[in-house]
Amino acid sequence: MSAEKATTSEQTAIGIAHSKLILIGEHAVVHGQPAIAIPFPLVEVESVIENVPGAVKMDSAFYHGPLDSAPEALDGVVNCIKAALEQLGLPCKDLLIRIKSSIPPGKGLGSSASVAIAVIRSLFAYADEDYTEEELLRLANISETYAHGAPSGIDTLTITSGSPVWYEKGRPFCFIQPNTDFHFVVADSGRMGDTRSAVESVAELFKSAPRKIQASLDRIGEITHQARRALEKASKHLLGKTLNEAQKELEALGVSDAGLNRLIYLARSEGALGAKLTGGGNGGCIIALARNEAHSHQLSEKLRKFGAHAVWPFVLRKQK
Repeated sequence: MSAEKATTSEQTAIGIAHSKLILIGEHAVVHGQPAIAIPFPLVEVESVIENVPGAVKMDSAFYHGPLDSAPEALDGVVNCIKAALEQLGLPCKDLLIRIKSSIPPGKGLGSSASVAIAVIRSLFAYADEDYTEEELLRLANISETYAHGAPSGIDTLTITSGSPVWYEKGRPFCFIQPNTDFHFVVADSGRMGDTRSAVESVAELFKSAPRKIQASLDRIGEITHQARRALEKASKHLLGKTLNEAQKELEALGVSDAGLNRLIYLARSEGALGAKLTGGGNGGCIIALARNEAHSHQLSEKLRKFGAHAVWPFVLRKQK
C-alpha cells in the first residue's frame, strides 16, 4: 500500500480512493463488449477509522448512526464493511467510520465503488494488514453488486489503477498507454442518473428488439477498438469521432436524455472534437474532448454559463 492510499496512527487509520470515468463502452460492456475507463483524480473519497467504544457507526453526509441501522441505500457498503472485518478477524464493534466524499453520487463517476475502496483501505490500515489487488476488488465488488445489480467490475478496477483500463468481461484486463496528452472536460448535468435502472432498461429493450439492440452493442464494441487505437496513436481527431459515434448508439439505446444531449451538443458547437455521456446515462455527466489545454478552459466556461451543475477540466497524460 502506498502512503497516498492508506495511512495509520495510534488513533486513526485513513484510506483514500479517487474516482473514475467510462471513456467509451457503456452498457455494451455488460453484454460482453470492451470498454475503456480512465482514472479521474479530481474528486475522491477519504475514509477515517477511529476507535470508539460501542457499535460500529458511520458518519457521512448521507447518514450518521449505527451500521446496523443504516438505510437500505447503504446496504452495499454495510455488507462490504462486515466482509472486510470478517476477513481481518476483527469484531464488528468499537469503530467509527467517517466518510468524506467530493464525488457526486449518481453521476457515473464511480461514487459507490470509490467509497467501498476507501473504506476497505482504511480498515486494512487500521488492522495494520496488507491486502492483495484481488482481495481489494473482491470486497469492493460486494458493494457494487448491491449498487448496480450485475456490475461489470470496471469501476473498481479503474479506481484501483493509475492508468486507462481496457476491460472485457471474463477476459484479463490490460492497461492502455496514451501516446499524447488528451484534454477533457467533464460536465455534471445536475441530475442523478441510475445505472442499475439504465442497465435493466437496455436488457428489456434487448428482449423486445434483439437484432436492433445487438447491432448497437456490436457497433459500440467496434468504436471502442477504434478509440483504443486513437489513444495509442495520439490521434485526437479519431478519438473525438469515436466519442460522437458512441453517443449516437447510446441515444439509440435510450440511455441519453434531453438534458445530457443539450450539454453534448453545446460542447460540440463550441469546438469539442467529440462529446458523449459518461456512465449509466439518463442524468449524470458528459465528457467532451477539447483541442488543447486553452480550449478545455474555454469549453469549461461555456458549459458553466450554459447551466452545467459542475465542470472539471482534466488531462489524461501521456504515459512515460
